[in-house]
Formats: sequence, structure tokens, C-alpha cells
Amino acid sequence: MELIQLAVPVLLKGLWMTLTLTALSVAIGFNLGLGLAIMRGSDKAWVSGFARYYSIAFRGTPLLVQIFLIYYGLGQIRFIHDVPTLWWVISEGSRCAVLALALNTAAYTSEILRGGLVSVPAGLTEAAKACGMSRAMRFRRIEFPLAIRQALPAYGNELVLMVKGTSLASTITVLEITGYAKRLMSQTYAIFEVFAIAGVLYLALNLVLISVVRLVERRLMRHTRPVSQGRAAIAISAI
Repeated sequence: MELIQLAVPVLLKGLWMTLTLTALSVAIGFNLGLGLAIMRGSDKAWVSGFARYYSIAFRGTPLLVQIFLIYYGLGQIRFIHDVPTLWWVISEGSRCAVLALALNTAAYTSEILRGGLVSVPAGLTEAAKACGMSRAMRFRRIEFPLAIRQALPAYGNELVLMVKGTSLASTITVLEITGYAKRLMSQTYAIFEVFAIAGVLYLALNLVLISVVRLVERRLMRHTRPVSQGRAAIAISAI
């Protein structure tokens, strides 16, 4: 009981950093992944090829290796030292973690969104063209809304993986939940208890995230639910 009273407040300090890493990396990674998904559908071979090989590279290598390459490797390139913006990004562990997580999730997100975009019926796109919609308008009003509905369940799994992936930031001195757990472990030697509490925090966070994703999915797919008799009667009477 005393250990719980000691560990929980300390681990909750790392919860804010875990949430920050997740939010920033997902925000950056989603936009980058959307751009890559659009590039995969380009008619230009070099554009679609870049997006394809980017996805292969980041999905085919471990996230931990990518974090180490960014945190330890990029700092050895003298050119980066001469560019203030680049040096600012890699000069601190949390920013390196955000960059690595964002680049990694962008690769997975691009594949998820590409699958959603491919699933959009061609007839809808042709009908939009016949109505005179521009490429941007078709994407904004038809293709993207339909694609995100199809991709949301798989993207929800990616969000859960990102929350768990933030634990690897502790390897580059970032004090998130796992980072504080390691510190407590070295102070109390209660390895099982400390990491069990940390695991419960990750589980609770992911359960909340899954619930939010399901609510959004239910909201987007509300048109597929059967209409109740009461609502049907109201609709018929209105006619």
C-alpha cells in the first residue's frame, strides 16, 4: 500500500509527457501520412515511388532503431549543427522522440488511409467529375470522408500502438511513464510492483482512447444503423 501511494503520484507525472508525445506525434504523423497516401495515387512514378519506399523503410525497421538513429546519429552530422532549426529539433530527447514517432506512424497511417481511399467507389468520383467538382473539392467532400470511415477501425489500432510506442522514449532520457518507472525501480527495487502500476496506467489510457475511437466511429457510421419504428413512423407522418 505504501508503495502504491509512493509510485502512483510519481508515475502520474510522466502521464502528461506520454499524452504530449502521443498527441504531437499523431498530429504530425496523420498529416504527413495523408500526404503520403495521396502521393501513392499520383501518376508520376517518382512521387508514388518515394511514398512507397518511405513506407517500406519505416515499417520495415524497428521504432527503437529509428529513435536511436535520430537521437544519437543525426547529431554527428555537422550540417545539422549549422542549421539552427534542425539542431533545435534533435538537441533534446523529447523532440527527437516526437520526430521519430511521427515519422514512424506516418508510414503506417499512409497505408491505412491509402486503403480507405482505394475503397471509395469509382462511380462516386466519376459522378463528382460530371458535376464539375474540382480535384480538391472531390477529395474534401467525397473521397476523404468515405476513406476515413473505412480506415478508422485500423487507425484506432495505430493510435493504441503509438501510446505504447511512447514508452521507448525512456531510452533517450525522456521522463514519461516508463521513464519514471525506471527511476522508481532503481530507488525501490520493487520491479514487479512499479511496472505493474505503470502497465495499469497504459491500459487505462488505451481504454479511454479506444472508447473515444468507437464513439467517433459510431458517429460517422450512424447512417448504417437500422431506423427504429418510432423514428420510421415520424418520418412517414412527415411525408
